Amino acid sequence: MTRLSAGLLAAMLTLPLTQVAFAQSKTVTGKVATITATVEAVDATTRTVTLKGPKGNYVDVVAPESMKKFSEIKVGDTVTARYYENIVLRLKAPGDKPVDTGTVGVTGTEGKKPGATAATQRTITATITEIDQSVPSITFSGPNNWKYSSRVEDKNALAKVKVGDKVDITWTEALLVAFDAVPVKK
Repeated sequence: MTRLSAGLLAAMLTLPLTQVAFAQSKTVTGKVATITATVEAVDATTRTVTLKGPKGNYVDVVAPESMKKFSEIKVGDTVTARYYENIVLRLKAPGDKPVDTGTVGVTGTEGKKPGATAATQRTITATITEIDQSVPSITFSGPNNWKYSSRVEDKNALAKVKVGDKVDITWTEALLVAFDAVPVKK
């Protein structure tokens, strides 16, 4: 597993697992965040943009060659980034084949300024390897030696699943980045 937001998975596990057992699938909306930064420097040779965040921190971002309109980015431009993630859980039926897939996509924007949307989606089959009623907690394992444990708020929900049950976990992350020109002062 390349990346899974631990906080999002923890939030997912605090939901009643009974919903997963009865509905066979459950969508858990995760983090949605928006941040705005200012372009402080642009290095055309290395395609590096230095951004200043709202707390005064600086971050260097290298734009890929596939990013069109890079030459239109100017010092003082503002960048707005929107981040979104969610998880879909599906209790697998006995005998269903395991999955381990991932896709990545990037699309440019058609506006006057550069921008892009990048998205990743990953699906794995995980196995419930431990349920601890005393904590209460649940432990999953999956492909590539992936393991994850988390507390579960609803102790009764753990009674609806058992060690050995298989769950498909699909998580999606998307990032929309848009550059806005500095407004002209009159």
